[in-house]
Amino acid sequence: MFGKFIKRPVLSIVISLIIVFLGILALTHLPVTQFPSVSPPKVNITAEYPGANNELLIKSVVIPLERALNGVPGMKYIASDAGNDGEAVIQVIFNLGTDPNQASLNVQNRVAAVTNKLPPLVIREGVKISREESNMLMYINLYTKDTSMGENFLYNYSDINVLSELKRVDGVGYADILGNREYAMRIWLKPDRMLAYKISAEEVMKSLNEQSLEASPGKTGESSGKRSQSFEYVLKYPGRYSTKEGYENIVVRSSPDGELLRLKDVADIEFGSSMYDLYSYLNGKPSAAIVLKQSYGSNASQVIADVKAKMKELKENFPKGMDYEISYDVSKFLDASIEKVIHTLVEAFILVGIVVFIFLGDWRSTLIPIIAVPVSLVGTFVFMQFFGITLNLITLFALVLAIGVVVDDAIVVIEAVHAKMEKSNISPLKATQQAMKEISGAIVAITF
Repeated sequence: MFGKFIKRPVLSIVISLIIVFLGILALTHLPVTQFPSVSPPKVNITAEYPGANNELLIKSVVIPLERALNGVPGMKYIASDAGNDGEAVIQVIFNLGTDPNQASLNVQNRVAAVTNKLPPLVIREGVKISREESNMLMYINLYTKDTSMGENFLYNYSDINVLSELKRVDGVGYADILGNREYAMRIWLKPDRMLAYKISAEEVMKSLNEQSLEASPGKTGESSGKRSQSFEYVLKYPGRYSTKEGYENIVVRSSPDGELLRLKDVADIEFGSSMYDLYSYLNGKPSAAIVLKQSYGSNASQVIADVKAKMKELKENFPKGMDYEISYDVSKFLDASIEKVIHTLVEAFILVGIVVFIFLGDWRSTLIPIIAVPVSLVGTFVFMQFFGITLNLITLFALVLAIGVVVDDAIVVIEAVHAKMEKSNISPLKATQQAMKEISGAIVAITF
């Protein structure tokens, strides 16, 4: 086989050009990630049961969900966690190679089949199903120098105006804000007052559900079809209370004498956030920390560039005093690795040219390894795309190691050809043929 390429240099040049063209084409389409996708796909199920302890969560939420999820196609094992904060998390880990989109769909179907068996409060809060993305992309912190803007404002502004835009960026598989600071009405019950009035927490919850609700009163004056009506009125209901005063005046208990016990008599009401579990600060200033992860098969460098462009666009509409900072960026490591590969490649070319020219004293022999090395390396990208291998820190490190091997082989072959030419005084063609036969024989001997 080597003899055909040696006798037909034009064919060899054409094949080399095709390899270079396909390699460059494959390089532009190779997905770039920080690390290879070696972890199995995961799907997370999160259920919230306010006020429940871990034992109640396990009995009423975790066990029914685990029984429904057991045996989902491609499942490897299930890991569950339930805390006293009223939150249960179930992780379904699938076998390596399972389609993450199909796995998420199968889990969603299993959870939907058992949702009606869960406690009503859990159903109201909702069971969240999310596919875990393993490739971390960026951390973006929104902060403000204006003291009137607190963490609650930053979180809700990011959730409404920033997060929804970032989720639409192509290649972003996961986007969320650390913690949960959504605006909520906080009701702090006073146990001593409740004991004095003989009021239980269940009565308070019942009053909230009965008096602060969404309802559709319907219409009045609608025509029955038998006779015409002059006017038809659509009745509107204000819906749930949205002010502190509205919740304070909720009637918890009333007596026949007209005495009313309102919610403000047994509780303190304030407008705050739904949770106080996480705090985010940047250089001493409150901030909203946005976490971004890339989707499978996406190009990290391109996604990061699109996210940065989107953030610059959104910054134009930020309130006065608000700004953002990218705290973590995967592209910095990837760019440094790619730069190191290019740096090593250039050094290899220069050193090969110097070494070959000094010891052989021939410009033609110097050009051969300098041309052969990039053809070999660029052709590698074709096989990387064929086998679904991404450009990441591991593969880039492997390319750096491969440069040394390819350079060494090129120098050995050129040196062997020159030795044959000087020793036997033969033409370059015959010297190349004899050298390749000896090298092929040595490779076969080593193999066996």
